[in-house]
Amino acid sequence: MAFSAKDAEVKPERPSSNTATETSDHSIVNEQPVEKSIDVRGEQNVATNQAKENELEPPPNGGLVAWMQVVGSFFLFFNCWGTVNSFGVFQTYYENNPYWVESPSNISWIGSVQAFLLLMVGVITGPVYDKGYFRSLIVLGTFLVPFGFMMTSLCRQYWQVVIAQGIVVGLGNGCLFVPSVAILPQYFSTKKALANGLAAAGSSVGGIVYPIAFRRLQQTIGFGWATRVIGFIAFATLLFSIAIMKQRVMPKQKRKLYDMDAFKETPYTLYCIGMFLAFASFYGPIYYIQPYAIETGLTDTRFGFYLLPILNAVSVPGRIIPNFLGDYVGPMNVLIPASFMSGVMALVWIGVHTFDGIITFACFFGFFSGAFVSIAPVAVVVLTPDLRKIGTRMGQSFFVCSFGLLIGTPVSGVILSSTGKWLGVQLFSGILLIATASAFMAARICKVGWKIKVKA
Repeated sequence: MAFSAKDAEVKPERPSSNTATETSDHSIVNEQPVEKSIDVRGEQNVATNQAKENELEPPPNGGLVAWMQVVGSFFLFFNCWGTVNSFGVFQTYYENNPYWVESPSNISWIGSVQAFLLLMVGVITGPVYDKGYFRSLIVLGTFLVPFGFMMTSLCRQYWQVVIAQGIVVGLGNGCLFVPSVAILPQYFSTKKALANGLAAAGSSVGGIVYPIAFRRLQQTIGFGWATRVIGFIAFATLLFSIAIMKQRVMPKQKRKLYDMDAFKETPYTLYCIGMFLAFASFYGPIYYIQPYAIETGLTDTRFGFYLLPILNAVSVPGRIIPNFLGDYVGPMNVLIPASFMSGVMALVWIGVHTFDGIITFACFFGFFSGAFVSIAPVAVVVLTPDLRKIGTRMGQSFFVCSFGLLIGTPVSGVILSSTGKWLGVQLFSGILLIATASAFMAARICKVGWKIKVKA
């Protein structure tokens, strides 16, 4: 800044060990701090400009960085939903474990609490994610999930397992779930259903790896170390997600915890009812297919443990192929037939009395149930007029689903314990899944009418 001649004459030079300049308001500022301040402001401006550029730029819809997010999300699904989809193998083990005795209904509460917290915690972690704590959530989940399994390996009483495997692992899963879903729309728009399907396939792969690993290891090294190995697998795969995943843009505005006006819209309300019924019913076959096959003599104990991995294996294409079609015909147009066929297969389960039949049932139910579970969150986009509220509405639907997960399998267990027969369990799952498809169909009709060819 220039000095006037008058300033130069009147103001004597200040002796100082530091070189200084005098501003027009006679304040003294050291040169070195000024340079640092300019540098910091410059870096902040660059970061701000970069963030604005990212917000203005459309999602890349491809490229190495974008597809690496899908891989990272795959492993988040692998652990959060993968552990939930694997609980059937623990259900079978706990029913005959040497440490404690509980009814099938009480045992299923462990898996139900775990699944309930996976979705319920999302109500809190959603706003936390919006504040920019994406990596912190993954790190916390990376600690809680392995820690929960390590503690489960030491448990010798029922209530201890509820806390360790149900609550601790469930809380960790809840920290992982929101980042796994929320990160992909930042990188994909035209391919969002396909990207979500590929990532969601991780839950099925986890449902293959974890049951097989537990079964084989439990026979050789015992329950304790088998459960610890699962914890180590979870830790290693989650570290990979931490290494490659990053948030592309910060949300422009903070998400509300709830949007009660959404329930004034009939299509969205019907969708939430359908999701509640779906999650209350479709885990019945997943949790009980192994005990059913073993107790009815359709297979021996050795092979019976592999029915759940078979179901989850077929669920992998069930999560990818329908989601690929959903990008072209609309998610609701895929969701409705997938949920209807899941209900049909649950009713077909009643007539399964042979080894070949139980294998066929596992394959078909795995495919169709995987389809409607993976594409259901994408359907919220169709039912949301204001896409700025998509996060809130999706969170609300997960909140509703969580109660279906909480009560569904315990109810099936109560039916089984009180009747001593599998018919009630099969009818409960099948009828509720048919009702699920009906609710989704009603939501579509309210949204776009009766025209079949309309993309919805």
